[in-house]
Amino acid sequence: MEGPSTTHAGPLELAGRSDSTGDAESEPSRDMKTHFRVCRFIMETGVKLGMRSVPVASACVLYHRFFEHVSIRAYEPYLVAMSCVYLAGKVEEQHMRTRDIINVSHRYFNSGSAPLECDREFWDLRDSVVQCELLILRQLNFHVSIEHPHKYLLHYLLSVKSLVNRHAWSRTPIAETSWALLRDCYHGAMCIRHKPQHIAIATLYLALNSYGVDLPVGEKEWWQVLCDHMTKADIDAVISDLLQLYDIEAKCI
Repeated sequence: MEGPSTTHAGPLELAGRSDSTGDAESEPSRDMKTHFRVCRFIMETGVKLGMRSVPVASACVLYHRFFEHVSIRAYEPYLVAMSCVYLAGKVEEQHMRTRDIINVSHRYFNSGSAPLECDREFWDLRDSVVQCELLILRQLNFHVSIEHPHKYLLHYLLSVKSLVNRHAWSRTPIAETSWALLRDCYHGAMCIRHKPQHIAIATLYLALNSYGVDLPVGEKEWWQVLCDHMTKADIDAVISDLLQLYDIEAKCI
């Protein structure tokens, strides 16, 4: 399938190349670190553009879905990321202008720089973003509807809050930690590998355990009551993937 590759990367070209060094490191490990960095770029760019959390999450999912089918060496990952931000804005009905995405991305790699002039370089990059969006749509067979864990986590938090002593709940940032853990899940392909309900339960489970908050014991575990098809192995699998992402983050510093 033809489409934009590593050409016309403009201000993103050197940034994309910086992740390809280190011959002694295994290829899968390098790829995971690159994906982690690019998703961090998506999230920081989304914040600077004023995007809501769900559109930013959708951009990460589109990015991971795309590279689930193609090699990261075939396409410039940061260009794909920019196109995913642009496409996610359409999917989640928070439209972003390509000019804003390009300028925010330019400042991400060139701190303190002025916005790009509307010259040949800018229009080439804009054309690449639009062409790459079409490539992503074709690669995903135009299947861009996404079910996120966010609505499940909100429901689970409200349910669990009603079971916990209100003083214990107010003393511990269970909700804030759960949302932070959920956001971190989007740095890797785990966000498309696990069911959204499982991710929501696992992040809440980890937050509760981290602060030593116990829930009343009944015939079933609390997470079985909220999600009856879930097993402890499902929770462990999500948490294991999340801990692996934190290990990758440490190596990216």
